[in-house]
Amino acid sequence: MRFPFSSALVLFMFPLFAGCAVPAPMSPAASPGSPTPAAPPPAAPGEGGTLRIIAFGAHPDDCEIKAGGTGALWAGQGHQVKFVSLTNGDIGHWQSAGGPLARRRFEEVEKAAKMLGVTTQVLDIHDGELMPTLENRRKVTRLIREWKADLVLAPRPNDYHPDHRYTGILVQDAAYMVTVPFFCPDVPHLEKNPSFLYYSDGFQRPNPFRPDVVVDIDPVLQKKLDALGIMKSQFFEGGANGTQALLASDEAGRARRDREVSEGFARRFRQTAENYRSKLADLYGDDRARKVTAAEAFEVCEYGNQPSKEELKKLFPFFSGN
Repeated sequence: MRFPFSSALVLFMFPLFAGCAVPAPMSPAASPGSPTPAAPPPAAPGEGGTLRIIAFGAHPDDCEIKAGGTGALWAGQGHQVKFVSLTNGDIGHWQSAGGPLARRRFEEVEKAAKMLGVTTQVLDIHDGELMPTLENRRKVTRLIREWKADLVLAPRPNDYHPDHRYTGILVQDAAYMVTVPFFCPDVPHLEKNPSFLYYSDGFQRPNPFRPDVVVDIDPVLQKKLDALGIMKSQFFEGGANGTQALLASDEAGRARRDREVSEGFARRFRQTAENYRSKLADLYGDDRARKVTAAEAFEVCEYGNQPSKEELKKLFPFFSGN
């Protein structure tokens, strides 16, 4: 290959720039080869007191399960929240797969996002095939930079599902690189490293989840349950491990199944509150903590900005008076 310049510096830098010149991820709702609509440029971090939060999940439903309540609370205060799924979920059903399922799941999270007041994006990577590659590290780095994030949420890299694990690893790998000017220089680097936090989970090895922030989501619980209820492919129909037996043929049976899904999630979020009741008391005070029926919990990642207790209260502005 001939290069237009003979400068050694240009020759040295060419692979770096060329390696970053990859196309933007395509939404699964778009047909192959169609361009992705450009997102409007975000405001500067913290402009006018507005926080910018980006949450990553492996599949179209992960962010909504783990942070849908807190996302709705942020959005209700006027903060900017984006949920990103790193795969398109195209094998996450027992009865259908491929493009039709990816489009269906994209439509589900779009509807859920409108209910929660957040922005959503689904990358066109096959479900079950996410890998912690350099290309994907660049994608995650760009997304964090483009959103000009103050706070980044992701799963811990301890999980039964490889896509969940690798989502955690990819976000960890971006936690420093977002500040490096000549890594993906096509997108301006962040002058300040965001704070990175993990979602809660129940895995114990190699280390258990430790809550640094627990959020009372009672004020938006029904909104979150309604948003999750929209994702029929995953919960009503059981996702990849569902069966025909879940598909009721009459209206009463379908209503009963909807209640089962909603009540199951309500119990799950109630258990989070029970597990971390003492942390709720630290943040909200004993009286309110005793009354919380549903919660979401987060742990500060050791990478990225290490927020103080006061900084955490600014990032999670729900603990006034404590």
